[in-house]
Amino acid sequence: MKKFSEFMHEWLYAKDGYYANQMQIGKSGDFFTSVSVTPLFGGAIAKYIYSHIQEGKLSPTATIMEIGAHQGYLLADIIQFLYTFDPNLINTLQFAIVEPIEKLRNLQSEYIQESFGDAIKFRHYTSLNEIKQKEAFVVANEIFDAFGCELLFKGKQAYVNSEFQIEWKEADPNILALAKVFGQIKGEIAVGYEEFAQKMFNAFEKIDFITFDYGDLEIRNDFSIRVYTKHQVYPFFDKKLDIKKVYKRSDITYDVNFSHLKKAFSEAGFETVLYKTQLAALVEFGIMDLLEEILKRKGYEPYKQELEKVKILISPSQMGERFKMIHFAKK
Repeated sequence: MKKFSEFMHEWLYAKDGYYANQMQIGKSGDFFTSVSVTPLFGGAIAKYIYSHIQEGKLSPTATIMEIGAHQGYLLADIIQFLYTFDPNLINTLQFAIVEPIEKLRNLQSEYIQESFGDAIKFRHYTSLNEIKQKEAFVVANEIFDAFGCELLFKGKQAYVNSEFQIEWKEADPNILALAKVFGQIKGEIAVGYEEFAQKMFNAFEKIDFITFDYGDLEIRNDFSIRVYTKHQVYPFFDKKLDIKKVYKRSDITYDVNFSHLKKAFSEAGFETVLYKTQLAALVEFGIMDLLEEILKRKGYEPYKQELEKVKILISPSQMGERFKMIHFAKK
């Protein structure tokens, strides 16, 4: 019998888990991310980073880092756009990825090497515990919906037995206390946000951290836990879903409670700089300016193609409103 958070963690992060072996993103995979839609997602983030350098908020010798980088595409897009904005930055900035899974580290190293060779200073970390740095700008996309969570319902929490069935038992008082803060009686309570925020605070003297994820500041008092398999989504409690069959073979996720995330980072010592929908954030970062550049340099057809992709990122009916961006800082 396991707590649901332990069951979910093993599902995703075990050596035979989903992230190490099964994960595929994009048309042939289980799900899309903003990164798999268009490089302009990384381009907009790069523009935001570049504005911080121009305004003197970020040193041109800082480290640009991604956490949970899948194949490394997002960091590579950011590097490419930073080079476009100012080629000299590639000589002064350092780049890094934090990745606990060896198989993914190898994929990321291959992709970064293929893309940039020895033109950039790049290194891997397996965890935040290894880092002691002066200054960094850290980026993450959809990592907080993959932290193990407890399922709460009427004062009880979910356990998973050896037959992959849910059993409800008296909830841990700490989980109940956290749920009470958010007025929550049903749904997911993420495990590990506090520890993660504290480790990040300890790893850097000065840091800006932006992350994008699916969720909201307000909780719905319902379950959002779900499984993605080949672009089909199934609520975890759907009778049509065979948990034993999809375990470690499909993605499992839930909506992020951004109020919990803010609380965890605030208590660790961070300030919240921005909280916006993905639509508002990407527009503020300058994604429309990047589209204008494509129109000027490459003409209408390439512009039109990229515009259609950007619409997926910022359209309120697609990813624009459901995804949020939050920016934390330690000055």
